[in-house]
Amino acid sequence: GVNMLKKTKLTPAEWEIMTVVWELGARTTVREVLERAYPNGEKAYTTVQTVMNTLQKKKLLRRKKTGLVNFYSPTQSKEEVTRSEMASLITRVFGGSIPALANSLLSLDDLSLEEIERIRALIDEKERELRGEES
Repeated sequence: GVNMLKKTKLTPAEWEIMTVVWELGARTTVREVLERAYPNGEKAYTTVQTVMNTLQKKKLLRRKKTGLVNFYSPTQSKEEVTRSEMASLITRVFGGSIPALANSLLSLDDLSLEEIERIRALIDEKERELRGEES
């Protein structure tokens, strides 16, 4: 319900790090995330560690210690977290209206004809699915 949505609200830094954890998969270390996400030392080890510990508190990462090393694994797929964040955004910003969200997306200035065609294809596909037709 609504409670779960609040818990999984992610900051931009948390999204950055979760995206890398999803790429690296289960049993990822802070060092591996640091090297993949910030290869030029843009962030300190302790910063990444703090964010990963916050993500563990938010129950998006599971931590398991083996010897002296903490290994982190995602508890939800990127799709699950994205869906939860989208539901939260649609509720908060668009009053729960998906057409209002679509209208907002379509009114973006830099939307290309190609992108509009891709959106139309997705809508057509979804429509066929809901009507129970074979693609």
